[in-house]
Amino acid sequence: MESENKTLFSEFILLGFSEDTEVQPLLFVLFLTMYLVTLTGNLLVVLVTISDVHLHTPMYIFLANLSFADICFTSTTVPKMLVNIQTHTRTISYGMCLTQTYFFMVFVGLDNFLLTVMAYDRYVAICHPLHYMIIMNPQLCGLLLLVSWILSALNSLLHDLMVFRLTFQTELEIPHFFCELSQVIQLACSDTFLNYLVMYFATGILAVIPLTGIFFSYSKIACSVLRISSRGGKYKAFSACGSHLSAVSLFYGTALGVHLSSTATQNTRATAIASVMYTVVTPMLNPFIYSLRNKDIKHALKIISH
Repeated sequence: MESENKTLFSEFILLGFSEDTEVQPLLFVLFLTMYLVTLTGNLLVVLVTISDVHLHTPMYIFLANLSFADICFTSTTVPKMLVNIQTHTRTISYGMCLTQTYFFMVFVGLDNFLLTVMAYDRYVAICHPLHYMIIMNPQLCGLLLLVSWILSALNSLLHDLMVFRLTFQTELEIPHFFCELSQVIQLACSDTFLNYLVMYFATGILAVIPLTGIFFSYSKIACSVLRISSRGGKYKAFSACGSHLSAVSLFYGTALGVHLSSTATQNTRATAIASVMYTVVTPMLNPFIYSLRNKDIKHALKIISH
């Protein structure tokens, strides 16, 4: 019976934001603009970091990886949505849905780990400035990046394999603009207890540990900054981590807000709209957050532009 159920099922239907045909052109232009801005901004950060030898430091290497992850993060969802709007179709195949879910979770997890690694980098730079280059050596930086990629890929693979064991019978509607894990699990007609157990356990571990690391790093940074006697020294120390703290607040704040709102309300369409904040808006704003107040990146951009 299980194999029969799986053969009856072939695709999901992504309901998106609105079924109103008059709204579709506006949505297409809006999301295409945000996508192009995201690609341009993050690609510039990556290219600037690669081309300028003065930016070949741990902080900018992590930033370039974050920008690359944001490009991939947005590219897993927005292009498919744009194609669906343009072609007036809302279907996504079972295999494509699992693929989208996999890569989406990979790059969400990678963003999560990279923000944690960057917090540790700022902690070492401010609290142990004399030993910074010794501690944040190329070997450690490479190891931190490798571990971040591996953990993200393994976590995503685990969830995808858990979904693969589920049974689906017919065409099923997802009230979202992409295949979000919990939405897919809800549509299964087989037992999903183990899926939810693994999902909540993994989310708890992969959210609590990085957030704890970030809070620990910034508590140490705050104590170190308060011990600085000069006002100029305090401002310099704060500006060194202000951009990263803004990116952390934006990423975790919007993601937490979406998940809290999804548990508090049954309006799944409203949850889909809210999820745009951390799936599209946050990757778009990150390059501006890191470049507007960063003299090194602005100087490198001027060199490239000339």
